[in-house]
Amino acid sequence: MNPVQFSATDAATPVVSAFYDRFPYPGDPLQDGPPPGYNWRWCVDSAWTAVHGTLSAPPRPWRILDAGCGTGVSTDYLCHLNPGATILAVDISAGALAVAQQRTQRSGAAAQVTSLRIEQRSLLDLPEEGPFDYINSVGVLHHLAQPEAGLRALARLLAPEGLLHLFLYADAGRWEIHRSQRALQLLDVGSGAEGLRLGRQLFEELPASNRLRRHHQERWALDTAADSNFADMYLHPQESSYTLARLFAFVEEAELHFAGFSNPEVWDLSRLLKGELLERARALPQHQQLTLVEELDPEISHFEFFLSPSAPQPPDWQNDQRLLATGGERNRCLWGWPSSSLLGPDLQPLDISAEELALLQAFEAAPAGTALGELALDMPPGERLERARHLIKQHLLLPLQGTKTSA
Repeated sequence: MNPVQFSATDAATPVVSAFYDRFPYPGDPLQDGPPPGYNWRWCVDSAWTAVHGTLSAPPRPWRILDAGCGTGVSTDYLCHLNPGATILAVDISAGALAVAQQRTQRSGAAAQVTSLRIEQRSLLDLPEEGPFDYINSVGVLHHLAQPEAGLRALARLLAPEGLLHLFLYADAGRWEIHRSQRALQLLDVGSGAEGLRLGRQLFEELPASNRLRRHHQERWALDTAADSNFADMYLHPQESSYTLARLFAFVEEAELHFAGFSNPEVWDLSRLLKGELLERARALPQHQQLTLVEELDPEISHFEFFLSPSAPQPPDWQNDQRLLATGGERNRCLWGWPSSSLLGPDLQPLDISAEELALLQAFEAAPAGTALGELALDMPPGERLERARHLIKQHLLLPLQGTKTSA
């Protein structure tokens, strides 16, 4: 692997690269075989349908960029959840990429896709690549000296209907983390082995009643058990974070469209309010509803969301004829299939009816693109529509563009 040549436009990049050479991140253990479970945000079929509402008929040889892949955890999932895809994974840290190479070799990731390249490159310097249908960049842009330049660079690599999935730090939920970071900086512990030792010592020696110690032990101790994860949280030499208002300004400056949060349940007002207060909240404009969630929940430590070059326009599945003429596929991010008791895309317990199970199985057995109304299934049109809408709402059935009838 040849050393990457860093651009002068991001002068801090060598510092960040050296940090991740010392502490390859994330610190997930290596294993033989596929990664455990699934993450629907890394299954392009699922993410695409969540935003656009429908998929093109197969085959779909997705073109995917993992921008800032680190030790390859996301790359591994992207390979196993998107068979046949073409994937480019880049990172600036040779140390992290060495782990990524080992991880994907042991898991058999390359055998799942048409092409997998893992390269030491900056996401700021990929002008000859793309366009990509899906770009994954989780926990990366907030570590650039100029995050805005990073977002513009990724936007240029997107296909016209492509999706960009981002994860950025949120101010409110990192209040204690920021104070701990500043305290360690004042103590001049550094960002190496000494800093790691002294950082862990800090949380052991602060009084048991201290808010920073309690917050770390109650919320982050398990996540930072690996040294690389502790260092990434408390010792990183460069990071920024956002409020919701700054986040939307950040997106608008790049001339991209916000296409929804990839953890929408966090932004559901009903988990925080009820009764009259919930009614008042739901009467607010959408951006004020989101701001209200941000104000009411100081535990939100990050934003994870989709962006697209143009505003998505999902179809209206309340149109009976449209839905009857639409094909579908089962979401592959399900645990326990085939069964009426499943873990859904977010690993949540789901119980579906025997009729809904039969409908999903009928789609699986039919030729690709077969329309709902043409399925070989002993179920009247009205019931098909009801069952299909419920399955679409639960993200268990992914609607397809185009049809294939029995004629």
